[in-house]
Amino acid sequence: MCRNYLFICAVILCLFYGRAFDINKSQQAKRVCVVGAGIAGLTSSRYLKEEGIDFTVLEGTQYVGGTWRYDPRTGTDEYGLPLHTSMYKHLRTNLPKPTMQLRGFPVPKDMPSFPSWRLYYDYIKDYAKHFDLIRHIKFLHLVVAVRRESNIWKVKHKYLPTEEEFEDEFDYIIIGTGHHSKPNMPNIPGESNFKGKIIHSHNYREPDVYKNRRVLIVGAGPSGMDISLDIAAVSKTLVHSHHSKIKFNTPYPDNYIKKPDVKEFNETGAVFEDGTYEKLDDVIYCTGFQYDYPFLDKSCELTLTPRSVVPLYKYMVNIHQPSMIFMGLVVRACLVVAIDAQARYATALVKGNFTLPSKEDMLDDWQKKADAVRSKGRPLSDIHLLAQNEDQYYAALTEESGIDRVPPVMFKIRALDTEAKLENLYTYRNYVYDVIDDETFTRHIETRSNSSCLP
Repeated sequence: MCRNYLFICAVILCLFYGRAFDINKSQQAKRVCVVGAGIAGLTSSRYLKEEGIDFTVLEGTQYVGGTWRYDPRTGTDEYGLPLHTSMYKHLRTNLPKPTMQLRGFPVPKDMPSFPSWRLYYDYIKDYAKHFDLIRHIKFLHLVVAVRRESNIWKVKHKYLPTEEEFEDEFDYIIIGTGHHSKPNMPNIPGESNFKGKIIHSHNYREPDVYKNRRVLIVGAGPSGMDISLDIAAVSKTLVHSHHSKIKFNTPYPDNYIKKPDVKEFNETGAVFEDGTYEKLDDVIYCTGFQYDYPFLDKSCELTLTPRSVVPLYKYMVNIHQPSMIFMGLVVRACLVVAIDAQARYATALVKGNFTLPSKEDMLDDWQKKADAVRSKGRPLSDIHLLAQNEDQYYAALTEESGIDRVPPVMFKIRALDTEAKLENLYTYRNYVYDVIDDETFTRHIETRSNSSCLP
């Protein structure tokens, strides 16, 4: 009887450990490809690593940090590829540091409220080092093709120094290359006649080359407003053309001239929609960027345009192929906070912590959002807009996946910071935002001793 009991116990133990082994093997069998080693790629890597999920990061450059790495060059790199970064010399973050902090990795206490690109890039590199992510990254491996075949993702990538090509198979793919690297050019009539120089803000680096010149800035997004003030400090005149209905109360300098949209260029300047004319030496288009994923083929079953990627569930999951996840496509949000939350959601999905709704339900959810955009007479590109729905989005991610909720205080800080921008673009970066708890924060003016350390 004792022998029978021991035998039965042995069988039960074998079955238990065998099942445990199979479950563990199943978890380990999930291979994830992360495209890009910017903030999206690094945060995804961190959470995948913490969960013991097998992953590889493919990065086309030899650096981490993506667009946050400043490069004085413009155009193409040493391999003839377009430079990814859009950083310029005097850039400082346009959101305060609490909203720029990555979860579980506090920003340095002595970091200014709105740090320079240099300080923030150092923070990103420290993040990669702290979580030991570098060894998971294949640098100078450019993704050239992604296709779905036999329920697997086949990813072709090229090692740039030798041009040798590889193809690997993955169960999931996380696209973390962002959407701030391919310039959106407006193509205004008469451009070819203009004898001056026309560039996009992607290739803007420093204001000194515009000293005592007549410069036109086209666009009133974050870069348009920031660069216009950067150049106005040195230029002879700064002509700012845009159709934004937002009212900024900034006291602009005497050499700043506001104009409506450009109607056409001629050899020496531009004619505007109100019929006025300005002589110009240089033009900078601050007209945003395009969504650009040339490595995705038809098997991904997405509709890709320069202004949108559809259909996506929760602004990130490819509804037709839900093992493909896009990071950071949301607009008008605390982007770093949003990306970190998306990385946690994606990891929970890969791990199997929750199940997505049916394809039909996800499509229905997306269609309702698309219909709401069209009902307002807005372009489909607004499907990526969070704006006032940002905090609701974080709550929805938590409710579905079980990840820790992004504190509502983040959205509240962004809302007050937006008001400060409208008040004065020269002074909004003087404010310091201190988080008290998940719901509340304080704001005060940065002291001179702190602001003096701004690089």
